[in-house]
Amino acid sequence: MTDPQVTIIVSPRERFSHTRNSLESIYQHTEYPFQLIYVDGNSPSHIQRYLEEQAAEKGFELIRTNHYLCPNHARNLGLRQVNTKYVVFIDNDVEVTPGWLKTLVDCTEQTGATIVSPLICQHLPLHAEIHCAGGESRVKVETKGETSRRRIIEKIYQQGRLVADVRPQLQREKTGLAEFHCMIVRTEIFDQLGFLDEALLNTKEHVDFCMLVTEAGGSIYIEPESIVTYVPGPPVEWSDLHFYMLRWSNAWEMASLKRLRDKWNLTEDEYFQKKYSTLGRRRNYTIISPLVKSIFGRRIHRLENIMIKLDRALNNYLTNSYAHKHLQNKQNSVPTHLAKPKITASSRN
Repeated sequence: MTDPQVTIIVSPRERFSHTRNSLESIYQHTEYPFQLIYVDGNSPSHIQRYLEEQAAEKGFELIRTNHYLCPNHARNLGLRQVNTKYVVFIDNDVEVTPGWLKTLVDCTEQTGATIVSPLICQHLPLHAEIHCAGGESRVKVETKGETSRRRIIEKIYQQGRLVADVRPQLQREKTGLAEFHCMIVRTEIFDQLGFLDEALLNTKEHVDFCMLVTEAGGSIYIEPESIVTYVPGPPVEWSDLHFYMLRWSNAWEMASLKRLRDKWNLTEDEYFQKKYSTLGRRRNYTIISPLVKSIFGRRIHRLENIMIKLDRALNNYLTNSYAHKHLQNKQNSVPTHLAKPKITASSRN
């Protein structure tokens, strides 16, 4: 077998409880040769043991830190180990379909694309509802008199539509947006751009990356013949909760938005004001509202508002504690390599 052209980097998105489903999906449905690097940012002990067993059995490289990781930090830990022509970034809550990887590689080879996105679906049942079928990411300059505004344009196509309804209309084509749920990238682009921006802690990192690639003269394609699905939270196990709350913390989101604003010299317009006003919304609708409804059988808005205030205080405590511990114990940032990479393919189950 020739050396693989592709390295798959699996990194934690928001929880760990979908780890087994995601990893088994990759090995079951990927016939095309690949190397795999799994970045494990402080998963609970039962997930850690499972990943160690799988790394020993299948021969992939496992990188573990004993603290939680923001997504771009996790991706960069894997990216530093990549020496193949292509790298695939995929989250640890994504399941794939047969032929997904070969289809992405074929598209990249035939078009010369820098990034190719599969058709990304969302939720269960798998591969039924579209999350992203390409989109737009760019800065629009609006001038009125002597005043100019630099606005961020971010659009996702076909979100919420059923695959069965729109798939005949979808075709391979250039697009302006891909998401880190799953994308294949020409590794050489990082020689121009450097590593992914770790100051974007939890949001809009895909927008930033796509704009950088476009600015560098690269191209982005959507390949709808390759289909994957990400299965979002809520955190279904207690061991998911701490990471989930940190991952979607107010502090991380605010820092990310300010980084995006300053990096691209964007006007702090209604786009940002809306984002600022809805900080914590994900925790509200995935944790607080379902909890109240499960206890009382219905939503009680007054109680939810009280819990939201408590959640904000707890969230501030968690993010401050994490920042203090992480900065005071820099040795915790050193990853542990538990297995060395080998040529792997789905036939090695």
